[in-house]
Amino acid sequence: MQVGGQAVIEGVMMRTPDKMAIAVRKPDGEIEVNVENIEPITKKYKILSLPLLRGAAAMIESMIVGIRMLTYSASFYEEEEEKSKFEKYLDEKFKGKSDNIIMGMTLFTSFIFAILLFVLLPTFIANFIKTKTQNTIYINLFEGIIRLIVFLIYIYLISKMEDIKRVFEYHGAEHKSVFCYEAGLPLTVENVSKFSTLHPRCGTNFLLIVMLISIFIFSFLGWPNILMRLLSRILLIPVVAGVSYEVLKWFGKSNSFLSKIFAYPGLMLQKLTTREPDDEQMEVSIKALKAAIGEE
Repeated sequence: MQVGGQAVIEGVMMRTPDKMAIAVRKPDGEIEVNVENIEPITKKYKILSLPLLRGAAAMIESMIVGIRMLTYSASFYEEEEEKSKFEKYLDEKFKGKSDNIIMGMTLFTSFIFAILLFVLLPTFIANFIKTKTQNTIYINLFEGIIRLIVFLIYIYLISKMEDIKRVFEYHGAEHKSVFCYEAGLPLTVENVSKFSTLHPRCGTNFLLIVMLISIFIFSFLGWPNILMRLLSRILLIPVVAGVSYEVLKWFGKSNSFLSKIFAYPGLMLQKLTTREPDDEQMEVSIKALKAAIGEE
């Protein structure tokens, strides 16, 4: 059974094809485990299980689930804090559905931020080389390289934040636990600790693949006005995600020399997005994984 996961605030979410479990260490030290039966969107709608389409569907679903799990884990650390006037207003206005409203606003804000940082900023910088060349392929390639540099700088900067370091430690615990499970060993802290924090199917790899695939695809789109560039890049996000997803699945299944070469940059990037976890963090990850695979 294939498993995957995500680090959250003081916890880990693990997911199998039909179940999702999240384990969070609460402020009092206890581990809260929550399990849900799920039906992936690619299973619910068969057409979305086709190659390329399944990548775009999985990306959207992962974003929604990811933010929901982050919100859930954060709730354990916000209970003692008084709600803001805005949160109280949403609770009153939408009768207890404020969490859904906030999650929607978070998704929208994240999307806008990503467009500004990874589309508009690289496009703006790339405009400066138009005085040097009119070759649109070169200009688009330059824009793609700038986008990749911005992405790497962004990852590096957030990796230095103390709160994010904790999340990245749980990210490492998640990878170690999955490796242990895939090796067929009992899920114990001693066994889990022996494995690497770098996993070929990691979402970090996916993001880097998206960046590289987009450089290739966008290089053939010409260099129209800013509105058309923005629109074309947004509309092609599902295509880029679809291709990137298939490449990532190949990384996860193949042990060929070629796949290892292509997977190497993503594994090196995980040195920024994962950290060595302590025993307590691995314990949380093991709890989540056992719950997801039905051992608890």
